[in-house]
Amino acid sequence: MEVWRHSLETAPVSGPFVVTLGTFDGVHAGHRELLRVASGRAKALGHRAAVVTFDPHPTLVVAPQRKPRLLMTLEQRLAAFEAEAMDLAWVIPFSRAFSELSPKDFLDRILHTLAPVELHVGRAFCFGRDRSGTVKTLEDWGVAHGCQVHTLALRAPDGGRLSSTRIREALDGGDAEAAAALLGHPYALTGVVVEGDRRGRHLGFPTANLAWEQEQLPAFGVYVTEAVLPHHGGSHLGMTNVGEKPTFDGQRLTVETHLPGFEEDLYGARMEVRFLHRIRGEVKFGSVDELRNQIAKDVAEGEAWWKMHRT
Repeated sequence: MEVWRHSLETAPVSGPFVVTLGTFDGVHAGHRELLRVASGRAKALGHRAAVVTFDPHPTLVVAPQRKPRLLMTLEQRLAAFEAEAMDLAWVIPFSRAFSELSPKDFLDRILHTLAPVELHVGRAFCFGRDRSGTVKTLEDWGVAHGCQVHTLALRAPDGGRLSSTRIREALDGGDAEAAAALLGHPYALTGVVVEGDRRGRHLGFPTANLAWEQEQLPAFGVYVTEAVLPHHGGSHLGMTNVGEKPTFDGQRLTVETHLPGFEEDLYGARMEVRFLHRIRGEVKFGSVDELRNQIAKDVAEGEAWWKMHRT
């Protein structure tokens, strides 16, 4: 997949394309369906498929006090676009000046650069200055410029709304399964394993301390996770604690994963932690022995859950 990181003024002229537009935070199940439809249409028409997205998140620029905790890094978004057979991802730098563009000016630049034959968007898509551009704006513009506009209703499996906000709400509640249903895959944190305080090793349950890259964390607690280590045998059962370790009066937030039966040195390794199921919330225990006993129970429960659901 080709990746552009150009402003509207500096992007090379190319096309024609079948185009889809959006911020795509999380690239949830509805986003993926939108991407699949666009890529399928492009293949059927003998054209290439392009996704136009923005970085940083528009809310960071226009209303930073309301900026959401992002579900994905830009690199994760790009990987998801490529997985859905996009030929081009155009990442437009989002700035205050860009936010002031009228819907028509934005669409005219897209027309000049990509020569879209079709546009595919979510049914609630808004764009341009003060989000004044709507699907009706797109449809009227498309009629005038010979570009078909197609919309897709983004619905969750339960028939409710499907949005990045709802996914964040599920994660804030510790409901890993609900988040996965909305995303179409488990929520994942990525990053490098760094040195921690080694308390897990002293307890008999060594952990890999993740320097995570995403902004959104699941609710504090203990989770069954899938730890993906590309250079260390692929996927492994993980028991991940998200929190501040109140038993030790911790004041630093950590994401630490115990890998039962795994003994290799992981410092400096990249790891992806996929959240599958929450076992319990964070608890302050009365003693280290009480904590150790609870961790043993957590691991046994996690191994039983993994055996039932993943094997």
